[in-house]
Amino acid sequence: MLVTRFDPFRELRALEKRILSAFPTISDENGPSNVSSFTPAVNTREGEYAYHIEVDLPGVSKEDIHVEVKDGLLTISGERRMKNEVTEKDYYKVESFYGKFQRSFTLPDNADVENITASSKDGVLEVVIPKIQEAKSETKKITVN
Repeated sequence: MLVTRFDPFRELRALEKRILSAFPTISDENGPSNVSSFTPAVNTREGEYAYHIEVDLPGVSKEDIHVEVKDGLLTISGERRMKNEVTEKDYYKVESFYGKFQRSFTLPDNADVENITASSKDGVLEVVIPKIQEAKSETKKITVN
């Protein structure tokens, strides 16, 4: 009789292999690529005078970040390239991480598209979308005669 060790995750690994084989690596006009995609964490908040979008992009340089607005849609995209190389007397290790990302946000009607600003500091991209200031109508009391 053959004794087989029980592996509760065997079927899950087989399913993962089948799914991954259905989706080969991302390819571009130059053929297959090792670049994969990743989804950065995003925090959004609304202030009194502006909307704020903060995107966590550790290891992404300012030159690799693209922010654009078209037809009421704000798109943040770019590419992360990281290479960690360790050289010691008895071993050599290289780890590389590459990934493209893209996040899109529909802008509200009161967004001031002409004055949107973006800044990157310590791996966090902050996009500030000012609100169009509407004239506040004052209530005028009318006396009844």
